[in-house]
Amino acid sequence: MPAYSFGAPSSTSGLTPFVEISRDEWAALAPTTPMALDEGDLVRLRGLGDPLELEQVRDIYIPLSRLLNLHVANARSLHRATSGFLGARSATTPFVIGVAGSVAVGKSTVSRLLRELLRRWEDTPRVELITTDGFLHPNAELERRGIMERKGFPESYDQRALLRFITRVKSGAPEVRAPFYSHLTYDIVPDAEIVVNAPDVLIVEGLNVLQPPRAAHSLAVSDMFDFSIYVDARTHDIQHWYEQRFLSLQRGAFTNPRSYFRRYAALSEEEAIARARDIWSRINGPNLIENIRPTKSRARLVLRKGSDHSVQSVLLRKI
Repeated sequence: MPAYSFGAPSSTSGLTPFVEISRDEWAALAPTTPMALDEGDLVRLRGLGDPLELEQVRDIYIPLSRLLNLHVANARSLHRATSGFLGARSATTPFVIGVAGSVAVGKSTVSRLLRELLRRWEDTPRVELITTDGFLHPNAELERRGIMERKGFPESYDQRALLRFITRVKSGAPEVRAPFYSHLTYDIVPDAEIVVNAPDVLIVEGLNVLQPPRAAHSLAVSDMFDFSIYVDARTHDIQHWYEQRFLSLQRGAFTNPRSYFRRYAALSEEEAIARARDIWSRINGPNLIENIRPTKSRARLVLRKGSDHSVQSVLLRKI
């Protein structure tokens, strides 16, 4: 059995709740699990600027899907045992996975990939993915509150609505609806919804999904999670990825006349990079440092990326 190393010790106790597993050691944990995706699948699943390759899917995400599959099976087994103990018969409820991390770190790609892989396990064919973008307050409300520049910070979300949504899913409601967010218009779309119909697994992806409760004796969204993942990387790497993504969007989506960011389409490359750095320094960087990264220790599993966007090691919380 591999001799795993450990994550960075805490500054107070010298101990850590995580065991750190190298990429090679992690890949060896599920050597017989078949590769379920091909290059065509990856083209569809890759995020902008995220150079996901089949080798990384095999080494990192196939074993992770197997681990999640085991957790789903164990949750169902515990549900059956508890129901028997209580003398009750109740249907199993969806297994909820939270995926957190910074803007541009690749959490959307991770979430889409896990949805695709988990769907291919026989006992979890129905896997849904929802992002917390739909629970941002509409731009008009953010403007009214004077926090448009803090979009993506915890206070920019309708936390109560998000908690109600996940609670209803977790309670087994046959149909739950969520608002729809457009990245083109950078706003909630009125009268548009996403419908979640009692999946086997629900993946909830967002910047701040691992935030603790905001008040004593209250619930947080993360309290509804059965498993949680944090996608991690060095700050300067994430900033570089954000700048490169901004340039790609400037040449692509921003040229759409309906785009909220249409005004950036005519910038020179030098001007675009300067604008991206300004946005990072005022909004995305502070949000990462103040709100997102401090929640990393609340995750069950951390995917630690290197400068090339590939996962170099996995930190798994000790059981």
